[in-house]
Amino acid sequence: MNNIFGTPVASLSTIAYERTGKRKRISSYDRTGGNDDRIYIKSGETANIATIEGAGCITHIWVTIAMDCNPEEKFYLRKIVLHMYWDGEENPSVEVPIGDFFGMGHAKSKNFVSAPLQMSPQDGKGFNCWFPMPFAEGARIEVQNECDNTCILYYYVDYESYDELPEGMLRFHAAWNRECPTEGISDENMTNRQFQFEGKNTTGKENYVILEAEGKGHYVGCNINIHNMRDTAKWDWPGEGDDMIFIDGEEWPPSLHGTGTEDYVNMAWCPQQEYSAPYHGIILGGKDNWKGQITYYRYHIQDPIMFSKSIRVTIEHGHNNHRSDDWSSTAYWYQTEPHRVFRKLPEVSKRLPLDEDEFIWEFK
Repeated sequence: MNNIFGTPVASLSTIAYERTGKRKRISSYDRTGGNDDRIYIKSGETANIATIEGAGCITHIWVTIAMDCNPEEKFYLRKIVLHMYWDGEENPSVEVPIGDFFGMGHAKSKNFVSAPLQMSPQDGKGFNCWFPMPFAEGARIEVQNECDNTCILYYYVDYESYDELPEGMLRFHAAWNRECPTEGISDENMTNRQFQFEGKNTTGKENYVILEAEGKGHYVGCNINIHNMRDTAKWDWPGEGDDMIFIDGEEWPPSLHGTGTEDYVNMAWCPQQEYSAPYHGIILGGKDNWKGQITYYRYHIQDPIMFSKSIRVTIEHGHNNHRSDDWSSTAYWYQTEPHRVFRKLPEVSKRLPLDEDEFIWEFK
């Protein structure tokens, strides 16, 4: 099947074109014909939720999760990890805590809508992914439970199968990163203006890193999560840092150099209002004076960022990297294989969000 874009992925503009292939699904339905339409993943176990042979493309994934305990285990969305493998590879092309993968960090869920990722009612607990994920020889999806209790998982994996994959189809990738705290400087003996606005960054080397990849492909966006850790009553906007995207080993200044964190995510003037659009949004705006937890997203669907050899997507944590906050992010991209092996995912204790009650007590 060939449409005007030369890919097998349907869109509103191409849906009328003739298609070949078969629509298929793997789900958690009760194989006995009953109503227990879910699987149970015990603590410490990994479940293979989908194994697909041959060529095809995953076009949609839906999941919802509950913990088999009362009260519900805290932070389970950071303790459960999603892995995806294409074409028999040994190293995963996707390795992300499951809540972060579906668009929001801080081990939280919240209703929001973007084009590739959505969290749907009730309270954002219906997770949807629309990124196309092609494969030539097979695909495997695993869910790893590193919680203390059994997790209950409902899921659909919707895909198309083909006789062969069209040429030129790159493989989908997603990776998670965190720095807690980012390495900033002390604001002692500085005015707030000096701390927030002054200094010069002419290398980008100390920036927070959203993605480092090698090969040929294109970066298609990220979600960014910040927990403001600064103990001050002064004006405390944590997003003054510029985005800097270095392509194919270029030096500073890179060909893609931005003007501020809210500018990179297409907002303006230190926003707090929650807003979701197809390709950019703010799911959490923080509390008064931007305290607490913040989540942004920016998806480069209409404007993918191509690279031929490598890409390094970075952003300053505060202007000139002055701030020491909790940053985490999930990057999404397509590339040729083999891909650069991901850095080992931190152990559970290093992935958990800051407990705001303990944080306030400790720092005040």
